[in-house]
Amino acid sequence: MKKRGVLVIVSGFSGAGKGTVMKGLMEKYDDYALSISATTRAPREGEINGVHYFYKTVEEFEKMIEQNELIEYAQYVGNYYGTPREYVETQLDAGKNVILEIELQGAMKVKELIKDVVLIFITPPSAAELKARLVGRGTEDMDTINARLSRAVEESVFMDKYDYLLINDKLDVCIDELHGIIQSERSKADRNVETINIIREDLKVFSERG
Repeated sequence: MKKRGVLVIVSGFSGAGKGTVMKGLMEKYDDYALSISATTRAPREGEINGVHYFYKTVEEFEKMIEQNELIEYAQYVGNYYGTPREYVETQLDAGKNVILEIELQGAMKVKELIKDVVLIFITPPSAAELKARLVGRGTEDMDTINARLSRAVEESVFMDKYDYLLINDKLDVCIDELHGIIQSERSKADRNVETINIIREDLKVFSERG
C-alpha cells in the first residue's frame, strides 16, 4: 500500500540558503516533488510551462481563484502567483512529499486551510552569518542588503509559528536533517490510520483462529 506523501512548507530569510537546500534534497533523495506555482507573468527566456511555472492569463488565474483550485495565492509586482491544488494532491497521492517554498504570509494562510501541513523555517546560525551571506553573493548593493535585513527582522516575528526550526550551518547536515524531519512526519500514527486499521483487523483474524 502506497503511503500518502507529506505536504511541507519551507520558508526562511533571504540569504538563508533555502534554494540550495531544496536542490540538494532533490538530488540526494527521490521521494520529493517541488510544487510548481501558477503565475500570470510572462515566461522568461529558457523557462518551460509545467516545469518552472504553470503560465496562465489573468482570466484563467482568476477563474482558478473562483473555483477554489489554489491552495494559496498572492499578487506581487502586478502579477498573480499561486499554488495549484490539483498538482499538489496528485503528487501527494503518488507518495511524493511535496515541498512548497513560499514566504511567511502564504505559509500562514496554508496552515489555516490544511491542518496536517508541516512548516519548516530555515535560518543561518546567526544574524552576522546572514549578513555575510547576503554580502558574499555580490549581486546587490548595501542599501538592498540592509532592506533585506530589515525584512528579516519583520519575518523573525513568525519564526515560532513554524513546527520546526532548521539551522543551515553545514549544508549536508541541513539536508539530512530536513529529510529526517519529513520521514518522521510520515511515520506519525495519525498519518497512518489505514495501516493501523489493517493491522488491527488482521490481528483479530489471527486471534479468532486461536
